[in-house]
Amino acid sequence: MEISNKSEYALLALLELATRYSSGESLQIRQMAELQDIPNRYLEQLLATLRRRGLIKSIRGAKGGYVLARDPGKITLLEAWICIEGVETVISPTEKSSGTLENQIIQEIWQEARQAANAVLEKYTLQDLCERRGKKQQKQLMYYI
Repeated sequence: MEISNKSEYALLALLELATRYSSGESLQIRQMAELQDIPNRYLEQLLATLRRRGLIKSIRGAKGGYVLARDPGKITLLEAWICIEGVETVISPTEKSSGTLENQIIQEIWQEARQAANAVLEKYTLQDLCERRGKKQQKQLMYYI
């Protein structure tokens, strides 16, 4: 399973916003783009989607920018991924697979794989990303001392 550039860039932007959540500091598009090396125009589109879906809020004015709409510990990676990719993850159990027996078996296994991936993404939040980043940064600092 590979992550799309779109989802990766969105998660990087959300990570930057999550890092600043407790201080209430907002970030402008150009700051996020520079910090994570994301093209400005592309980031604008992603942030507009995240804002429409309620994951972030925009703040107007000279000190304006973007902030998370909720605590980073309450936003799962699955929620962010669905928001960006527009993928519906729940498939009705009454939905019947058409085709041969072999097609049905393949679809069942694919559904199981999707559910496993969703379970992992549901388990982690933006806060978890922040904590992992902090731990890895600490290890890198300790290595150079």
